[in-house]
Amino acid sequence: MSANKESWGSRIGLILAMAGNAVGLGNFLRFPMQAIQNGGGAFIIPYLVCFLLMGIPLLWIEWSMGRFGGRFGHHSTPFIVQEMDTKRHFWKYIGTFGIFTNIAVASYYCYIESWTLSYVFHSLFGTFDGKTQSEVAQFFADYTDITVSTTGIPYEAVIFYLICVTMNTYILSRGLQGGVEVASKIGMPLLILFGIILAIRGVTLGTSGAPAGCTDCDSILGLNYLWNPQFDSLANPKVWLAAAGQIFFTLSVGMGTIHCYASYVRSKDDVALNAMSAGWMNGFVEIVLGASIVIPIAAGYLGLEWVKEKAGFAMAFQTMPYLFEQWGSFFSAAAGVMWFGLLFFAGITSSLAMGTPWMGFMQDEFQWGREKAAWSFGLFTTVLGLPTVFFYNEGVFGEYDYWAGTVSLVVFALAEVILFSWIFGLDKGWKEINMGADIKVPEFYRFVIKYITPMLLLVVFITSFCSPVGGDWGGAISGLFSGNGWNLDNGSIIAQIMNKGLKEQIAQATDAAAIAKLENNMFFINIGRLLLLSAFTFIALIIYIAYDRRKKTGKVL
Repeated sequence: MSANKESWGSRIGLILAMAGNAVGLGNFLRFPMQAIQNGGGAFIIPYLVCFLLMGIPLLWIEWSMGRFGGRFGHHSTPFIVQEMDTKRHFWKYIGTFGIFTNIAVASYYCYIESWTLSYVFHSLFGTFDGKTQSEVAQFFADYTDITVSTTGIPYEAVIFYLICVTMNTYILSRGLQGGVEVASKIGMPLLILFGIILAIRGVTLGTSGAPAGCTDCDSILGLNYLWNPQFDSLANPKVWLAAAGQIFFTLSVGMGTIHCYASYVRSKDDVALNAMSAGWMNGFVEIVLGASIVIPIAAGYLGLEWVKEKAGFAMAFQTMPYLFEQWGSFFSAAAGVMWFGLLFFAGITSSLAMGTPWMGFMQDEFQWGREKAAWSFGLFTTVLGLPTVFFYNEGVFGEYDYWAGTVSLVVFALAEVILFSWIFGLDKGWKEINMGADIKVPEFYRFVIKYITPMLLLVVFITSFCSPVGGDWGGAISGLFSGNGWNLDNGSIIAQIMNKGLKEQIAQATDAAAIAKLENNMFFINIGRLLLLSAFTFIALIIYIAYDRRKKTGKVL
């Protein structure tokens, strides 16, 4: 008998937990940069189109699949997807992605969380007082180089990483109601409150922070630049691909966490409105709050040209503490706590969701208790994740993010849409979505779910798999037919497998030390891939053992 007796305590707790799963670091760190690089205000058009044609359908599919599997006592993807096609037993191994992706992403995602936790600490204790912008940026560089101590604590990054994983594990060990739900009810309101305060400051800063001689230091210029629509960008396939990627990244679809959370709702509980509520709350945080903090404040103090040249993910850690210092000691500490506290809550509400598929599986299949399942997740995550801490500068972190946080999501989302729409059958699937629904789902979404969503996912996968240099598909096709071959972009899946970009850098390097460093990076990147492959194989083996146990007890699907 399964040791899994979890359930949600309230609907608001469930919605906040689901929203917390979706609202993550990407809402504040990734979305503004994606908008700037892909048409400014015009980026919202492909973003909303992808949200409506891919994001919402995937949310409905995953919520209804999870609730369906939960009726049969399944709380993780391997046997949820297997329950939807009992004739073909390979689906449980496709469901491996729904456990592997979460553990692999959590293993490096907790490292980013640990940065935010550390920066809350440093903001409170005035570490950044009096530092120049370059010194603040160097602090981050030193922090991620574990051989350099920033505060006299040996291996500070490792210590904060272990603290962060332990916090996640402890909360998970308290269960859905006593752990995840409580954390979401505290974290999400504080996240939104902190975000609103900082966004108001970003919008009202204006030119008041402009240093002498800076003619483009104006937060409003930052907002205008971010939202000024460049409509010619809509004809660029890369912009649409970026929008689709952002939807994946921000909604946490294609991971298996939604399946797991939804498997604990009652069989006739609404999933249609719940999915919409979580999705639109995520959109509000991303579009309204996420776009109103980093870029406007940076433009207000450093100027629009600086933002255009240097805007990127690292600004949150390399630039924002310096900008907050302009507000005086007390307010800089308060702003630092709010900003990095906001990012911490965004991170931990997402990483908590990543632990539940492994826990649900071990409780269902091996009768493990909640605490044993939680601490085993913590151990697995730590073993897999420490290489991203020790070898961050060697590229292991980025390799984990690419394969687990990008490629795996697309592969699994494509598989589950095909399963739901074409194998399980859309008639049954549509009935599942609408069962107990508090809203009437528009009928045209039947067509969208069956044809448009899988087509979009297929396009995303194909373009990611073999994208040509510069996204020039016409030139690539012409070159192929003229005998010049297909010149792959270094960011394509095939080129990544071949280490094409690194090999080109090695070939172009002339300095022996630079060549040795690049070759060292390639070695660790390949080790990182081997670790990910080993983790995937290990989880697939556990699924096989669980299936064998089911056969022996006569519980085969």
